[in-house]
Amino acid sequence: MSTTNNAYLIRGARPLGTEASDILVQDGKIAALGADAATHAAAADATLIEAAGQIALPGMVDIHTHLREPGREDAETVETGTRAAALGGFTAVHAMANSNPVADTAGVVEQVWSLGRRSGWVDVRPVGAVTVGLSGEQMSEIGAMADSRAQVRVFSDDGICVFDPLIMRRALEYVKAFDGVVAQHAQEPRLTEGAQMNEGEVSAVLGLAGWPAVAEESIIARDVLLAEHVGSRLHVCHVSTAGSVEIIRWAKSRGVNVTAEVTPHHLLLTDELVKSYDPVYKVNPPLRAEADVMALRAGLADGTIDVIGTDHAPHPSEAKECEWAAAAMGMTGLETALSVVQHTMIETGLITWADFARITSSAPAAIGRVEDQGRELAVGEPANITLVDAEARWVVDPVAMATKGRNSPFKGLELPGKVTTVFFHGHPTVLGGELNTPRITEAA
Repeated sequence: MSTTNNAYLIRGARPLGTEASDILVQDGKIAALGADAATHAAAADATLIEAAGQIALPGMVDIHTHLREPGREDAETVETGTRAAALGGFTAVHAMANSNPVADTAGVVEQVWSLGRRSGWVDVRPVGAVTVGLSGEQMSEIGAMADSRAQVRVFSDDGICVFDPLIMRRALEYVKAFDGVVAQHAQEPRLTEGAQMNEGEVSAVLGLAGWPAVAEESIIARDVLLAEHVGSRLHVCHVSTAGSVEIIRWAKSRGVNVTAEVTPHHLLLTDELVKSYDPVYKVNPPLRAEADVMALRAGLADGTIDVIGTDHAPHPSEAKECEWAAAAMGMTGLETALSVVQHTMIETGLITWADFARITSSAPAAIGRVEDQGRELAVGEPANITLVDAEARWVVDPVAMATKGRNSPFKGLELPGKVTTVFFHGHPTVLGGELNTPRITEAA
């Protein structure tokens, strides 16, 4: 379904799960709410979108997405990845730096930014590498990337830990000049050499080399102290252990400016699944024990963990359809994130839809300094809106997804909640649960 109208009346939706209210979208903004919306819609000749009972949310913002382009277009492209993001309810994503070439210069981040603008499905905010080539040896052109057209504010070597404490300190000091943030992949490399899965009872039974919790926790402990020392902003990627939650909680109690994310898969799946030896369950950090999963849910519910980050990591089939030891690490997540969080956090009573909007929209937008995303559903605000049929149930079929990656760990699982409509700056990118048309902007 495609339309060229610039005014839409969303009828009967429930903002953040509250009472039903009409929403008028016009000229890229929320023009009216409630009774005023219907009144103004007639004058604007608005297209009607029936949304009775559906949840209206601010467009979701992913702080952690791998779009692979440039260089790994066999796994994903900006076009396919942002299509998947739109279908998942997102209106902005942060594209991680481990492309080929690495996004460690102004030229590469501007290329990714331009590709995002041309695609038109969501805002694409490039993440710049902390070190040249993700090598951990020399700081990248952080200032040039911050000053580029992409206006980079998040820097990460994700996939690889910034293990040198001196480089980490310098990066934290450098980003203070423009209110940036360093996002750390917390993994002490010497403690995880050859690691294949979580170190614990299951790894002992299977005889696979273990990835101990302390490898994550020790880096987080070091980095929160460094952030406190230099007075800078630290973000911790894909927290996966109970101990990490406790360290972050302690750091926040001291006033350290630290934020953290958890992935949907770490909120649901455990290392017991590795007994199948199916490489779809191979991920970094690894799936942990049930006690860790429960601690992560509790940490997200009480605000210790700030946001959901999908860590969407598509791979070509040959990288996953092989023996466990040779398989790549990573899972797709953009098109299943909302449903998994609804299943693990909302249906369990741990959070409300208002909390959901905070952890998937306003908080990640604030961390990434994305000013026109994550805004409240109020008159005059940008019309980045996601509508969800919370009562719908669907079975995950990776083949039917927009992402190139087929490596979804949720294959065959029935999940709740289905995105029906997405407005991206007032343009309907998704209608009736299917892609509509991208938002056309001026040439990037």
